[in-house]
Amino acid sequence: MWSLFKKADFLPEKDCIKGRKEAIKDAPGKDTKHYVLKTSLYPPFPKGSEMISLGMGCFWCSEALYWDQKGIISTHVGYQQGTTPNPTYKEVCTGQTNQNEVTRIVYDPKVIPLSKILKIFFESHNPTQHLGQGNDTGTQYRSGIYYYSKDQKKIIDACLKAYQGALDKKSKGEIKTEVQLAKEFYYAEDYHQQYDAKPGSRQYCGLRPLGISMPAAEAKK
Repeated sequence: MWSLFKKADFLPEKDCIKGRKEAIKDAPGKDTKHYVLKTSLYPPFPKGSEMISLGMGCFWCSEALYWDQKGIISTHVGYQQGTTPNPTYKEVCTGQTNQNEVTRIVYDPKVIPLSKILKIFFESHNPTQHLGQGNDTGTQYRSGIYYYSKDQKKIIDACLKAYQGALDKKSKGEIKTEVQLAKEFYYAEDYHQQYDAKPGSRQYCGLRPLGISMPAAEAKK
C-alpha cells in the first residue's frame, strides 16, 4: 500500500477533501459476487446475520484473514469512520479524508461468534501502534472496531479487556484500537475487493502481529 503524502493525525472537517454524493465510478456493481465465496457484496444479507467492520492496516491483508472462516457470509473492503463521503482510494491515501481502510464482515453468529472474529483481529496485527500498521502509517491505517449493536459492544469491551491483560503480562504496551458505532460504509474500488485471491495480486502483507494469544473473554450481560 502507498500514500501520496502522509498526514500524522486527523484533520478538521473544513480541511478534508469534499468528496461526492454518488458512489465512486469504480465501486463494485450491485450484482457483483464475492470472488471467493460467490455471495453478494451488498445487502440485504441473510436473516440472522450480523456485520462488523475492522480496521487493521492494509485492507488487502485483513480481508484475506476471514473469508475462509466457517460462518462468514461475505467480506468486502471500503472506507469508514471518516469525513469525506464516497472517497476514492487515491483520496484516502492522501490522509485528507479521515477515513479508515476497513474490512466489513457479514457473519452468522450461530456459527462463528464475534469473540472468534475479534480473536483473529487482535492476534493478527499490532493494536498498540498509533495510526498505522508496520510501515503503513496514517489515519487510514489505524486499528479500529466499528460495531452495529449494543450487544456487539459488550463483546468488544470484554475482548479488549482480555487482550490488554495479556499484553500487560508481557509489557507490550497499551491498545490504541478505536472502538466506535459504525458510520456509513463506502465500498472501495472493485479491484480492491478480495484482492489477495485474484490472479496477479502482489500478495502484500503489512500486518505486524505481536505473537500474543487472546485469552477467553466473557461479556457482561
